[in-house]
Amino acid sequence: MFSIGDFARHGRVSVRMLRHYDAIGLLQPAHVNRSTGHRAYHAAQLARLNRIVALKELGFTLQQVQQILDEEFSAEQLRGMLALRQAELQNQIEADTARLTRVRARLQIIEAEGTMPTEDVIIKSLPAVRLAELSGTARNMDPQSIGPVIQGLYDELCAGLERAGVTPVGPATGYYTDGEDADTVVVHAGMPVNAEPDPAFEFDVVDLPAVERAATIVHRGSMDDCLPTYQALAQWMEAAGHQPGGAEREVTLACPEDPAGMVTEIQTPIA
Repeated sequence: MFSIGDFARHGRVSVRMLRHYDAIGLLQPAHVNRSTGHRAYHAAQLARLNRIVALKELGFTLQQVQQILDEEFSAEQLRGMLALRQAELQNQIEADTARLTRVRARLQIIEAEGTMPTEDVIIKSLPAVRLAELSGTARNMDPQSIGPVIQGLYDELCAGLERAGVTPVGPATGYYTDGEDADTVVVHAGMPVNAEPDPAFEFDVVDLPAVERAATIVHRGSMDDCLPTYQALAQWMEAAGHQPGGAEREVTLACPEDPAGMVTEIQTPIA
């Protein structure tokens, strides 16, 4: 048998925690010396301790842990419960990470208020372009909502182009149109091509018209962090007395494996 101190060391928990588990009936010692009050444990009790710690770390309350252990689930059932809870926590972590990214972007904008660069905005014409494209719907225009949709579309589009034997002749060009309701947005992922429309294609072939004048600005880095650049362009347009005159385009000028090295030109037609 092990003293409470030795058992705590083998279980990588504190003596105080073991005493608490004993007090609430969650993990009681195998033997208690009536005269000294010293607790002693069997090595086999480490199995129950491992379950308690795992369940507690996964966010279950001690009362819930007690109920789970009292029902004597098999190791396979317990493994399934833990896997489910692990997936829930992973989803929560991803959601919290996305929320922190959005907050960071807003903070960057707030910190740069009044100092946003405008000298990089260029007015130029945009030539007509024929695109092979796929489209999908995002919940809203938040970069965290747009990103997974457009990335999936481009992966599918590139695979479809390869199967069709069609080679892109220019950089990836994305644009957005209104969705069915006020919040959703239709994401268009396109690659310039010199192909005629064909019903056999797994993608659409569309023509974007030429634009006489567009305000353009270059964004460097992941498009997840594009909000400050978009707002800098909006501030410049208002200060210059311009109004948007069509769907904004995003032309990828560089797309290395590391998103931090991306270079994207944002193009807003001017009315």
